[in-house]
Amino acid sequence: MDRDIYGWLKNWKNEKNRKPLIIRGARQVGKTWLVNHFGRSDFDRLIDINFELQPQIKSCFASLNPVEIIQRIELSLNVDIIPGKTLLFLDEIQEYPEAIKALRYFYEKLPALHVVAAGSLLEFIMDAEAVSFPVGRVQNIHLCPLSFGEFLSACGEYKLRQWLQDLSISEQIPESIHVKSVSLLRDFLYLGGMPETIATWLETKSFSKTDEIHQLLLQNYKYDFGKYGRHVNFRLLDKVFTKAPATVGNKFKYADIDRDVNARDIRKSLDLLIKAHILHKVTAASGSGLPLAAHCNEKFFKILFLDVGLLQSAMGIARETYMSENLLAVYKGLVTEQFIGQQLFALGKCFIEPELYYWQREVKGSAAEVDYLWQKDEYILPIEVKAGKTGTLKSLRVYLTEKNAPFGIRFSLHPLSFTDSVLSIPLYAIEALPGLVEQIK
Repeated sequence: MDRDIYGWLKNWKNEKNRKPLIIRGARQVGKTWLVNHFGRSDFDRLIDINFELQPQIKSCFASLNPVEIIQRIELSLNVDIIPGKTLLFLDEIQEYPEAIKALRYFYEKLPALHVVAAGSLLEFIMDAEAVSFPVGRVQNIHLCPLSFGEFLSACGEYKLRQWLQDLSISEQIPESIHVKSVSLLRDFLYLGGMPETIATWLETKSFSKTDEIHQLLLQNYKYDFGKYGRHVNFRLLDKVFTKAPATVGNKFKYADIDRDVNARDIRKSLDLLIKAHILHKVTAASGSGLPLAAHCNEKFFKILFLDVGLLQSAMGIARETYMSENLLAVYKGLVTEQFIGQQLFALGKCFIEPELYYWQREVKGSAAEVDYLWQKDEYILPIEVKAGKTGTLKSLRVYLTEKNAPFGIRFSLHPLSFTDSVLSIPLYAIEALPGLVEQIK
């Protein structure tokens, strides 16, 4: 299953000043598969070390000297590791944080060797054991679940994906393409972007099978919390994880998790889940200037779940959404907002920590809120997400007036258009967003 990030990895391989790579991302988003595919396709040899399955290899890292480490691995596994021809993959590295310290010395003393590391809930261990990433000596990239565009590619719809990416603002989307795209979008909203779910769907076309996978994935996350219980309050972590889906699209309130638990303790668990990319924070920002982070209010934020399919499975609403005539009207557009937020993350650069912002004005009798603020070059553009073809744009208009923004963006099932300072993009054409904005600029 091809991933867009694969092209970035190929470029990383050929960089002269390449650094060891840490692939960040939630459990089961495809980190291990991606690196294995990369190693077998682009190198003469892949050395795959899994610290969970091969605990004996930990002793190879007793020294931080990369030359000694490689010699010990070669002897332990009876392999040859040749810089420039071998990819060394350190998987489940959270099981042995000392190996993370060694990464900086690979960069300094053995830069010709390609080294990639990955792990599940790595942030839990790093936080608890006060192990710091070798800043400036490693490269971090972030892997998300499959985007809708990647889902189209997985379905073999390469021509449709390219056509949607290259949309012109003056173009009318034919009804036949619209109907087909909505049908594929409906499938994706039910399935989400977890690789195992997509692979099973392509093989079986069975929603019952994918339902089982969703539930198993959710259970496995909870299992991991217990596994790292010595480092975290896994019962509170489990509670935040369980209740967070119902808060998506709303301003987050600690009392919605548990009124009887101190907000500071809930915040600690929430921050861990955010660091582990299981949850994402969407922070309130004024939209008054760049960078957006410099004009945000950390006290106010919303939450997005890891994946739209898992979100609906966790809430028990997947089938209701799939059967709805108004596609995404279930739960007042919660699914729509999750979907667009997830796709905006996918549009970002893999080497930048994913961030999203929204805008709110809390004035008595005149409150307003815009779902997302999206930066394109020097512009801050407000984004509203609507479930169907209709929906007022009052808050978007307020923002355009107050901030003197050049135009706003609406994602819905409304036809592609640019009218009265609003760019309307069909939900399924979100990958066209950067190109369409360029056309208007």
